[in-house]
Amino acid sequence: MDWTALELSLRLAIWTVVVLLPVSILMGRFLAFRQFRGKAWVEALVMLPLVLPPTVLGFYLLVSFGRNSPIGQAWQNMFGQQLVFSFEGLLLASILFNLPFAIQPAQRGFQAIPTEVREAAACCGMSPWRSLWKVELPLAWPGVVTAMVLTFAHTLGEFGVVLMVGGSIPGETRTIAISIYDRVQAFDTDAAATMSAVLVAISLFTIAVTFSLSARVGRRLG
Repeated sequence: MDWTALELSLRLAIWTVVVLLPVSILMGRFLAFRQFRGKAWVEALVMLPLVLPPTVLGFYLLVSFGRNSPIGQAWQNMFGQQLVFSFEGLLLASILFNLPFAIQPAQRGFQAIPTEVREAAACCGMSPWRSLWKVELPLAWPGVVTAMVLTFAHTLGEFGVVLMVGGSIPGETRTIAISIYDRVQAFDTDAAATMSAVLVAISLFTIAVTFSLSARVGRRLG
């Protein structure tokens, strides 16, 4: 069992969720309630990582984060290290790749809020921010929770983008999914089976917790 790879995967998943939580709420609410020209294109751009092959997205991120790219050069000048093949580059790639999982369920959660509820909050003199925290977010919470759990579980199991951007550096970019692949390549099927079982258990537990929380929130709001 590669505990270092598991710890790195969990750390990557947690940081991805932390960064994407406010993005999920703000972008999900914006896309749910605002109508503007080109909205379909914005939604398509958000969903693009969901349909692109991971190697394609990984290739473009590798080029964008490379040492010769503006982003890579700026990172190198600021921090004295390259962005690709580092945990930071892995985290940034994970954030971009998980945008559909973080935004779309939250958007659906906000869209499920009746228009009358938002209008009543406005009539009561609530500011948009107060309405968000006191009225909208509690109602849309199941969608936000679903978004974060999907993001967490998807990050744990991601392979293509992680391998393209981070490689397989022990303790730095070798996640549990890459470690499983390496063990299979080395014909160590016992270790691969153990790590696969652990990954399945974590993912199953995470999704089960999501359904449980969503059900409790639904009963409370009902």
